[in-house]
Amino acid sequence: MAVAENNGTGRRASPRFLKVLVKILKTLGSVLITMLGLMFVTFLIGRVMPVDPVLSVVGERAGKDVYDAAYRAMGLDKPILVQFGYYLWDVLHGDFGISLLNARPVAEDIKRVFPATMELATLGTFFGVFIGVPLGVVAAVKRGSWIDQVARVVALVGYSMPIFWLGLMGLLIFYGILGWVGGPGRLDIFYEDLIPTRTGMVLVDSLLAGDWTVFKNALSHIILPASILGYYAMAYISRMTRSFMLEQLSAEYITTARVKGLPERTVIWRHAFGNIKVQLITVIALSYANLLEGAVLTETIFSWPGIGQYITTALLSADMNAVLGGTVVVGLIFVLLNIFSDLLYQVFDPRAK
Repeated sequence: MAVAENNGTGRRASPRFLKVLVKILKTLGSVLITMLGLMFVTFLIGRVMPVDPVLSVVGERAGKDVYDAAYRAMGLDKPILVQFGYYLWDVLHGDFGISLLNARPVAEDIKRVFPATMELATLGTFFGVFIGVPLGVVAAVKRGSWIDQVARVVALVGYSMPIFWLGLMGLLIFYGILGWVGGPGRLDIFYEDLIPTRTGMVLVDSLLAGDWTVFKNALSHIILPASILGYYAMAYISRMTRSFMLEQLSAEYITTARVKGLPERTVIWRHAFGNIKVQLITVIALSYANLLEGAVLTETIFSWPGIGQYITTALLSADMNAVLGGTVVVGLIFVLLNIFSDLLYQVFDPRAK
């Protein structure tokens, strides 16, 4: 007979409940340790950088008295661990400090710029999934054919092509020469501030406002950078899909299904593809997380006001409050997406329970 500890209400908790509780506590502990390590390493790098953050505030012509006063006001006269402890306490209360560049709270800046990155990465992931998954499946089914060779070359180019060169060429050809897409930025100047900001994502806000003119203009601006990010996501997703499918297509149960006379479409999509959905969840989640944190060059080239460009500008200006705040947010999202993919295992694969 299974016996478990009393839960304080007169009932005994089941072993399964205790097992789930322990798993949740371990996950939370792992998240906390990961985030704490990320914050400490980033904080430490910010303190040993050869750029003086005090000069970014007072200027290079400030006198020694002004410099020393600012140095103490910023808490730089205290030991590193004490500084980190103060910063950690503020972060736990939702305070990432004040940006040295614009004197605004970093939390408000992140709230303003992150939706732009999320919009760009989400659309790029959609491109990567809707093209990469079917391409990987077809390449695996037609292994060794010209379709397979083309798919592998496309994926190889996606891995090896420098994203800044691809972005510049895209702007030159599709915007500068052909005029098919909008230029840098999220909107033309004429369309800015014409719709209320609800989500921070221009495509969504324009749809909510029912303004199709703004929607079309925003779509013309986002389509090129999202396609470039989507190309890199597609290269990774198609390659992994092909690898997963080849493993399944060589399994004995696929041979058995074909011997039984099942239609090839059913064998491929219901049986083979059905068994790789769990693996694809992790691949897509990691790809999305990589686009969220790796869109720095794309945002810089296309003047996209997202968190990648925000962190880069702050880093070059020694605005470590902004750098730390942006890094913490991106790191937290990366960890949460990994946890979310693990939870989806329970839905798509009963064996994971």
